[in-house]
Amino acid sequence: MPTLDFWLEFASTYSYPAAMRIGTLARSAGVNVRWRPFLLGPIFKSQGWDTSPFNLYPAKGRYMWRDLERICGALKLPFAQPALFPQNSVLAARVALIALAQDWGEDFCRAVYAAEFGAGRNIGEQTTIAVILAGLGQDAGAVLERAQSDATKPLLRAQTEQARTLGIFGAPSFVTADGELFWGNDRLEDALEWALSLSPLAGKGN
Repeated sequence: MPTLDFWLEFASTYSYPAAMRIGTLARSAGVNVRWRPFLLGPIFKSQGWDTSPFNLYPAKGRYMWRDLERICGALKLPFAQPALFPQNSVLAARVALIALAQDWGEDFCRAVYAAEFGAGRNIGEQTTIAVILAGLGQDAGAVLERAQSDATKPLLRAQTEQARTLGIFGAPSFVTADGELFWGNDRLEDALEWALSLSPLAGKGN
């Protein structure tokens, strides 16, 4: 089955609709998606930025929020601009790595995005993540303790470094098995098509 790596950053606005769309689209296309949470902050810092480019360039930021509102409206996704942007996504990403190693990872990722950009909540607060975990039937205390352990912290650093080596500079990003990089929610369909074209069965009849 063709595979596609979905590189997501929980502070990323356009990763919200991508996360909500990718499951259905991938299943329809016959592509297996691997969710890869990482941090954009260290990558931005290496470029000399101390915040999101949407904050550095206000006109671009105003456009982005209106564009995201339009996209969410078309997809019938709830939308609420959070008071703080970008939010601290470290804890959410660490929990996601734990969850994705089990069978509730994708549900957790979608729930984080829904809380942040659907309800305007602060995912940098531990209480927000705890509520999400409880809603998924998880032991919030145990998961949060594990997420902040010395065993988990290096996993996120390694994942972020891998994103950097792949040339990823923004989110959402999609990387196919041959290393082709697609950036942006509006490139999701193209990425799935490219991933599918790499299958040995591509172009062959039944």
